[in-house]
Amino acid sequence: MKTKGKKTLLDKSCKARHITVQGIVQGVGFRPFVYRLAVENDLKGFVLNLSSGVEIHIEGLSGNVEAFLDRFKGEAPPIAHIAHLEVEDEAIRGYTHFEIRQSQRDEGYQHISPDIATCPECLRELFDPSDRRYRYPFINCTNCGPRFTIIQDIPYDRPLTTMAGFTMCPQCRAEYENPLDRRFHAQPNACPVCGPRVWLTDHKGKAVNCTDVIRHASSLLCDGKIVAIKGLGGFLLACDATNPAAVSTLRDRKARRDKPFAVMVKNLEELRRFCRFDSAEAKILSSPQAPIVLLRLKPGCTIAPQVAPKNNYLGAMLPYTPIHHLLISEAGIPLVMTSGNLTEEPIAAANGEAMERLSNLADYFLFHDRDIHSRYDDSVVFVSEGTAQPVRRARSLAPYPIRLPVTSRPLLATGAQEKSAFCLAKDTYGFLSQHIGDLDNIETIEHYEQTVDLYKRLFRVEPAAVAHDMHPDYLSTRYALRHKDRLPLIAVQHHHAHVAACMADNGIPGRVIGIAFDGSGYGPDGTVWGGEFLVAGYERFERFGHFQQLPMPGGELAIRKPYRLAIAYLRALLGSLPALPFAEALPATEVNIILRQGEQRINTPLTSSCGRLFDAVSALLGVCQTITFEGQAAVELEMSSASTGSDESFPYYVELADGVWQVHVGPMFEAIVHQIAGGVPTSRLAETFHTTVASVAASVASLIHQETGIRDVVLTGGCFQNRLLLEKTIRSVRRIGLNVFVHRQVPCNDGGVALGQAVVAASVLASS
Repeated sequence: MKTKGKKTLLDKSCKARHITVQGIVQGVGFRPFVYRLAVENDLKGFVLNLSSGVEIHIEGLSGNVEAFLDRFKGEAPPIAHIAHLEVEDEAIRGYTHFEIRQSQRDEGYQHISPDIATCPECLRELFDPSDRRYRYPFINCTNCGPRFTIIQDIPYDRPLTTMAGFTMCPQCRAEYENPLDRRFHAQPNACPVCGPRVWLTDHKGKAVNCTDVIRHASSLLCDGKIVAIKGLGGFLLACDATNPAAVSTLRDRKARRDKPFAVMVKNLEELRRFCRFDSAEAKILSSPQAPIVLLRLKPGCTIAPQVAPKNNYLGAMLPYTPIHHLLISEAGIPLVMTSGNLTEEPIAAANGEAMERLSNLADYFLFHDRDIHSRYDDSVVFVSEGTAQPVRRARSLAPYPIRLPVTSRPLLATGAQEKSAFCLAKDTYGFLSQHIGDLDNIETIEHYEQTVDLYKRLFRVEPAAVAHDMHPDYLSTRYALRHKDRLPLIAVQHHHAHVAACMADNGIPGRVIGIAFDGSGYGPDGTVWGGEFLVAGYERFERFGHFQQLPMPGGELAIRKPYRLAIAYLRALLGSLPALPFAEALPATEVNIILRQGEQRINTPLTSSCGRLFDAVSALLGVCQTITFEGQAAVELEMSSASTGSDESFPYYVELADGVWQVHVGPMFEAIVHQIAGGVPTSRLAETFHTTVASVAASVASLIHQETGIRDVVLTGGCFQNRLLLEKTIRSVRRIGLNVFVHRQVPCNDGGVALGQAVVAASVLASS
């Protein structure tokens, strides 16, 4: 707490203080909290919202002022976050009461709360027949409900939200204006008399006549129908998760053959019928953020196998809006809840847009008339060592600010091509956007550009520089290049950005050993990187090691068809293609084309990618030959692995070449071929491969530590979404006495790259 002398006090028995607060302090019940605390301590003055935060003036007896300050931080609303607090001496002004003043705009910016799951108090009212909001699908208060998805500008007041068109009835207005009511200045406050409404149509837009919309929609879901449901950040497509035919139909319509769906379950007790989870996972599931959590499926449970094909995990979540609570309570079954879009398109948000884009996907539509201003998918996390690690950072997590390790000029970091997210940085905060998606179609690019404009407006950031990936063909890079005539551009190597993101995520100063294992990233040497050992700080990095470079016949085609990688790797490493079941099942002509491509280097880039190594081994073991979603071969390899905790690994060797440690995997492939011929089970071979990669990580980290003395190791890149690899690598690195850091606030995949670009660019600008 910072205290400054400002003016001479008029009465020694009394004092006054001027308090400014920044952080997530609007839309979370902060002003009512200040009001109650001031009244309880018999203090006079005011509290008001500014664009930059909250301003408070208190005056009264010295002891009462001190009591207020002592309780201020410790008793703040649970979903508030005080990032900066400044207390100044002030002159006594002679106020006769304490009041909540009308909000004012200034030139500053504030942190904005993400959307918050329905709180226990509202949930009790929702199912209380005597309450005036009984079964009202939009019940909320200052402790829960929509936030970022309805905000159009700051300060966060109703006229600047999509609730502006709903005039409160006298009862709602009385709650809204009562500082002691938990709905005081709850901007989405409404009731059945004055608020948003729901209605049901068929897929052609014809209204469905029914006395209870929610009950009828629930019965349709129980009958195997697919219903498009308008939620917080967009439409979700729902169906009965225990009905194989319904799930298969949804897959066919959505053009999503294999990628897992998420499932919503009524409560934790119900979820235990389908999944195993511990207390840490239970806490995250039922938190105000209510993300999708990846949990281990119970064998033989009634969830249709089509929900998560060839996967041992289920993406599970609890209801987080009143509509969800009502639907799932009525239906009494777990529901698939997946983004309302065709695969790889942005989630549909507006009613007309949803009808146009989803009419071939859904049988019915559950609409409402509260507009969504910002599209948000559901966040996805998994739990490692008791802490959530994001896989997709979206609803409820973004745009929660990330404290930067450096002070930044206003800048924009444009992120990557896949799992795209951008980051705006200013002062000591980074505002990493929600998951936008792969920048492969015009709709996603438009969503990206619109969201950049929204963030710039809400956080009052006009970039003075733009950071981007080195890959010239990323559309995020091309977006950055639009600014080249008026702003300085800073290119950041992909894996340096990954490492810097993990460093910033953990607030690490100085240099680290960065282990970046992912699919691909543009290397300054013109090759495809992806299995990297860097010594890095925020401003610069050196490449100290990598997996040996191997051929990718057909480039992107090899990613979609991992068997091409397996054939090319075997030929490059062993000199010939052994007689193996996976290769014998392929047409001889295609095998010959792949071999010839590799020999003549026709459209065959070299790569050190760890992700491609996983793909090749997955195909080699007969686990996954072709993919329909990114990372599928590696996911299925993890799922097929035994989890015995064995330390058995395949042979490999590391040698120093041109000053850089290179990991040679020829002995590993030779051993795998030999053990396949010997009938070793695939599950054992898959686990041994994971152990080998973890052993490589620790071996090279040890060599770099001996050379540099650095003890801090960060694990980053999409390969570390693989829990088996992550756990084995953490154990292996700790075993040699080094410190291990993993992601906690941003994804280890490309969804976190923009944060790394931002801190690298901020450091470069600070030193220039």
